[in-house]
Amino acid sequence: MAGGKRAAAAATKKKKSSKKKAKQEANAAGVGDKSVEAAGRLLSYDPAKPVTWKSGEPVPYLFLAEIFESISETTKRLEIAELLTNAFRTILAAGTPEDLLAAVYLASNTIAPQHEGVDLGIGDATLIKMLAEATGRKESAIKSDYTKEGDLGIVAMMSRSTQSMMFAPPKLTIVGVLKEFRAIAKTEGTKSVDQKKGKIKKLLVAARECEAGYVTRSLQGKLRIGLAQQTVTTALAHAVVLHAETKDGKCADGKTHAELADRLGAAVDVLKQVFSECPSFDEIVPALLMDGGIDKLAERCHFRPGVPVKPMLAKPTCGVSEVLQRFSDVEFTCEYKYDGERAQIHLCEDGAVKIFSRNQEDNTPKFPDVIRALPTYLQEGVKSVVIDCEAVAFDRAEGKILPFQILSTRGRKNIDEKDIKVNVALYAFDCLYLNGENLLQKPMMERRKALYSAFKEVPGEFFFATAKVSRDVEELQVFLEDSIKENTEGLIVKTLDATYEPSKRSLNWLKLKKDYMEGCGDSLDLVPIGAFHGRGKRTGVYGAYLLACYDEESEELQSICKIGTGFSDEALESLSNSLKDTVIDAPRGYYKYGESVAPDVWFAASQVWEVKAADLSISPTHMAAHGLVDSTKGIALRFPRFLRVREDKTPETATSAEQVADFYNAQATKQEFNNGGDDDEF
Repeated sequence: MAGGKRAAAAATKKKKSSKKKAKQEANAAGVGDKSVEAAGRLLSYDPAKPVTWKSGEPVPYLFLAEIFESISETTKRLEIAELLTNAFRTILAAGTPEDLLAAVYLASNTIAPQHEGVDLGIGDATLIKMLAEATGRKESAIKSDYTKEGDLGIVAMMSRSTQSMMFAPPKLTIVGVLKEFRAIAKTEGTKSVDQKKGKIKKLLVAARECEAGYVTRSLQGKLRIGLAQQTVTTALAHAVVLHAETKDGKCADGKTHAELADRLGAAVDVLKQVFSECPSFDEIVPALLMDGGIDKLAERCHFRPGVPVKPMLAKPTCGVSEVLQRFSDVEFTCEYKYDGERAQIHLCEDGAVKIFSRNQEDNTPKFPDVIRALPTYLQEGVKSVVIDCEAVAFDRAEGKILPFQILSTRGRKNIDEKDIKVNVALYAFDCLYLNGENLLQKPMMERRKALYSAFKEVPGEFFFATAKVSRDVEELQVFLEDSIKENTEGLIVKTLDATYEPSKRSLNWLKLKKDYMEGCGDSLDLVPIGAFHGRGKRTGVYGAYLLACYDEESEELQSICKIGTGFSDEALESLSNSLKDTVIDAPRGYYKYGESVAPDVWFAASQVWEVKAADLSISPTHMAAHGLVDSTKGIALRFPRFLRVREDKTPETATSAEQVADFYNAQATKQEFNNGGDDDEF
């Protein structure tokens, strides 16, 4: 017994000594203790140990599916990142570049770059039917299990095939699964439905152990294991560096754990920056595996016309005084904030024109009129250019901007110019590329000069965003009021020396909207996940709704408010009708909410609504941004009201939990939530 105690004491002492050493290394290198400890754990991993296939042969899909299964069993971000990092390292050690590329796409829950518009779009009904055919079960039984579990992937894992086969199908591989997914997405024509069903059935029949669950989830477009895109990016950067710079559990160049942690952190920063400018793993993964790897990545993969850069975003503010306080020592400019659709317009060297949305979707077919007219907006000598602008509905006869709701009635695909009834005007506010030169790292003032030199205004069609340079409070207030009179949402305030920061919600751009005085400085885009039956004059329609934000880290929809105001009678009827087809028997497993706000009816997440509120408060009932501001509570909206449906957004691009926390922290006066029902007043 004494010997056991001495051994335990020795082990504890050794553990403390190890932590102390890690802390000393971290302090010396300027990195955190956890990063140093994580670097040590990563070094101790043997990439060859999990290999069950011959080196150079296609990596089995089961290997990746089992990694997904392990990830689903933890909520710790570092642990998830390490699991995926080590999986990528094993693929690098015993697979091929094609295996790594396919694994990165499948882990990202995508099958191609976003701007290529390659989506699976497989509905639950089709998957249930194919699952029944592949496993020999009845559709009714699968539907019953789906209602109970709320996750078709779990049902697929439960529904192991009971059918005997004369010849076992070939085992699934990572590359093969991605190839089939892409083939399913691109299948078109009169018999495309049957062809897609055949490919899906083939995958499900060949699936072993937990593979069917992850094939099904990927086909749904809902991996739902808490694996966010930024974690995949982190794991990829770490895996490439570790593969190149370690051997036999040690750093090849003698780096300490702290120095390795610093190297890994720098690699992540490089990859995130490059991916924001060149969002294509088809280009990035091969470049990472070339000589020079991460160090040469920015030279090999960079922004160019034809591939959308992720847009820079603005932080919300609560008033003119806050803007002046944040920008007290720098020169800044104010621009009107137009209420339309963000449009990134690319004129390529070969004369092709591409138009991308804020989510990098190819919107080119939506704007044939803009494409035809673009040459008339250009100054002489412009061969290639990329601009950031807002496309708004515009009344050319009256010469005025029309509400966003008018723009939303314009068609989305296969638009014939002669059928267009809603004209658009472009309000350009930034130039990202001009005649072969990447301008992202140039200051705002230089980019604005480039914009003015490359384009000319055309009445009713193309304008430069109205702008003013000023530090005077009263002048700013007047400019804000002028922007409202011109039917805009308010102002965007920008520092003149700021570079363009793709995908970042930067403090160099601040959003000052007309209704900032109401407390919450910006509207939120939220997902209806449930509804309450209407009473009185609202009998026969849903009278109120439960809304949620999206947590990118956990892939959860977290409740944030109950809303019943801002709806006209027509809107209530229209929304009720549009949501009836999405009613489900029970909440999905990734819906997070307090039991006291459980609605009468649950919806499958499908719509996004823009909502305005008086302010935000800490809530023991709602789960939005749970743990980000308060360790045990979430955040709720107070006095929310409906503004409009955001048809340009999906549930995954709704306001994030992190943004909700930012909104709360940005409030001029924070309110402690003390009453369990206050946040749901309407």
